[in-house]
Amino acid sequence: MTPGEALAATKTSTPYRRRWAALVVLVGSMLLLAVDGTVLYLAVPSLTADLAPSSTQVLWIGDVYALALAGLLVTTGTLADRLGRKRVLLAGTAAFGAASALAAFAPNAEMLIAARLLLGVAGATIMPSTLSIIRTMFPDQRERTRAIAIWSAASAGGMALGPLVGGLLLEHFWWGSVFLINVPVVLVFLVAGAVLLPESRNPRPGRFDLLSAAMSMAAVVPLVYAVKHAIGVGVDLQSVLAAVVGVTAGVLFVRRQRRLETPLIDVELFTNKAFSGAVLANFVAIFALMGVLFFFSQYLQLVRGLRPLAAGLVELPTTVASVLAVAVIGLLVARLGTGRAVAVGLLLGALGLVLVAVAENADHVLWLAAALLPLGLGIGVAMTLTTDAVVSAVPSERAGAASAISETAFEFGGALGIALLGSTVTLVYRASLDLPADLPGPARAAVQDSLATAVNTAGPGVVEAAREAFTTAMQVTSVAAAAITVIAALIAWYTIPSGRKNGTTTTPTEE
Repeated sequence: MTPGEALAATKTSTPYRRRWAALVVLVGSMLLLAVDGTVLYLAVPSLTADLAPSSTQVLWIGDVYALALAGLLVTTGTLADRLGRKRVLLAGTAAFGAASALAAFAPNAEMLIAARLLLGVAGATIMPSTLSIIRTMFPDQRERTRAIAIWSAASAGGMALGPLVGGLLLEHFWWGSVFLINVPVVLVFLVAGAVLLPESRNPRPGRFDLLSAAMSMAAVVPLVYAVKHAIGVGVDLQSVLAAVVGVTAGVLFVRRQRRLETPLIDVELFTNKAFSGAVLANFVAIFALMGVLFFFSQYLQLVRGLRPLAAGLVELPTTVASVLAVAVIGLLVARLGTGRAVAVGLLLGALGLVLVAVAENADHVLWLAAALLPLGLGIGVAMTLTTDAVVSAVPSERAGAASAISETAFEFGGALGIALLGSTVTLVYRASLDLPADLPGPARAAVQDSLATAVNTAGPGVVEAAREAFTTAMQVTSVAAAAITVIAALIAWYTIPSGRKNGTTTTPTEE
């Protein structure tokens, strides 16, 4: 079967109504992953009180999930192309449910980190499969853009919906409930997916290169470790060696991909300016967004004093705005073209981040909720169009590999955002603390460790000083994230072509 015949077979075997019903399952799976990426944020104060993790462990609890995804997406995306995307998706979904149950009953911080790692491994088999199935189910470009817009709304909206779901659960149950809720949802998706999803794979996959898979992990993990270690304890021999190992593995990986007949990643795709620009813009935008959102829920609870449910409701406008992106994206592309629409979306997201920084000193939390509207709308538009640009750049039989590149940029950007911007929050927080000179050493160390520790252990005066320092740290980080998002907008403006979509083709506009 030729690639064209495979595509035609997919189109014929997936009737109109069935593929939109199947999209509901795929969007639901993506929503589950996106919610799980942020649902933990509101639970951090309660699990901190229960498990007593250090500030470094808190970062790893939030970070290791995305790091596992980023490290394995390329491998699992390629495996899905070979073994069957439906098969890999359903297997990953079942594993995700089992890992969720393990996380829910973790007795200590180390076990919770391990369970989050397993969740990331399972999630890595789900993400590229959902997007690649969409790519093969919707060969018509206009339908595919609409489907990806809905998928992206689930991704962006799910990140903001996570705190609301977490808030509802934490009002009535212990912190482990934010994981346990995944189990019945997974069971529903397993049944619906088995019935509705079509199977698809690359008809000529070639040989799977285990060495390339290992090298991709060897490039990602040491680099992330080097960044986290340098920020935590400073640049030393350990961080330098890790960075050298990661860069060396990355260079060797790229050289090997150029020589292989069937590479794990087609690195030649990155010579396409539109493709590489879309990947980079997606990476930078998610870097900025996730770095801020990870600590935003803690700010609402520990500084503003909101209960978990109230904090989740404050963050709800991000979800609403990301859903609205589905309605306006067609108009934006028709008026501006793809590249300019992505840039405008990112600039709108940057404006939202600046407004968040300003509103963090406002008397009423409604100003914070209002600031999240442009943030959610802008990032929702940008995510949809950059994802569409990536998966549309390759034939359908390579959809899993292309989807993996897009999702790797997304997850790696989110992981580094939490690591770098999260560490920035910690550093500015410690630098801004104004503590009494007579505060005992152990108490001082506890307050400097994190705001959560200060709230749980310190007296009222010290807690107020810690809250002021944390607010300053959040404002500095939000402005920094806004500046990074503006850079992503410039990248999109100058690299992604501003063309108008017409059926299955793209017509360039005059520059």
